[in-house]
Amino acid sequence: MERVRTGRSGNVSLAGLLVLLSLLLAACGGGTETAGVEVSDLIVASTTSTQDSGLFDELLPAFEAANPGYRVKVNAVGTGEALKLGEKCDVDVVLVHAPDSEKKFVADGFGSERREVMYNDFVLVGPVEDPAGVAGGADAVAAFTRIAADQAPFVTRGDDSGTHKAELKLWKKAGLESPAGDWYRNVGQGMGATLTIANETGGYVLADRGTWLSMKENLPGLMIMVEGDAALFNQYGVIPVSPAKCPEANSEGAVAFMEWLVSDEGQELIAGYGVDRYGQALFVPNAAG
Repeated sequence: MERVRTGRSGNVSLAGLLVLLSLLLAACGGGTETAGVEVSDLIVASTTSTQDSGLFDELLPAFEAANPGYRVKVNAVGTGEALKLGEKCDVDVVLVHAPDSEKKFVADGFGSERREVMYNDFVLVGPVEDPAGVAGGADAVAAFTRIAADQAPFVTRGDDSGTHKAELKLWKKAGLESPAGDWYRNVGQGMGATLTIANETGGYVLADRGTWLSMKENLPGLMIMVEGDAALFNQYGVIPVSPAKCPEANSEGAVAFMEWLVSDEGQELIAGYGVDRYGQALFVPNAAG
């Protein structure tokens, strides 16, 4: 990702030069001026689940209204890729869901601090025919064990995302270090695309509840098989990249974004998102602990 955009040069009038100069200054500073307010870009790396669930459509306009000095640009990728972007100083702040990896990111000096923001849970979704016979269970590891034993079709994101990391932990507990075979399909896609593929191919898949709820009307071939297991808990955290590692990062904007997410306003919006449409919140705020 390019953080600085350069302009073109050539034979131009004085007015043209002034316009070009203003554009170059904005590009180099990462900002523009709107209604007398200096606006700078704030680049957020986040998970596909926050994007696919529609949560950012609710949060970002409210953040920008409360903080008119920042214009948010989102790079929606898996958690692993989001953290790599932070390590490379390509983004200003990350919002992800793999606590162990997040804590290491901070411990290694790439993040300045980590704040918990919200949680939901993962659900094991599968074809309504349920060839592995796991529907209605509350033990995710037992369900994974049964799926592997029957070699029932399973679709994995395979993208080092938080969901993929959680899935691999469940396979490990089920006795499989590295699932493989024709029954185990690695698609390397985000959550929404992976659910669509599972629906089309009749496969089981681990999904975050938020994305599942937001898409289930378009996934008639799938249903929840297992839910409610403590092993399916899914915590999200926000981390500004370290200004010591990334001196050109928009550190002030990153901290403002973090503080707003954990503020009463941010937490109330998270708590209410999805209730009207889905009958339940897609995420549960827990910044207060």
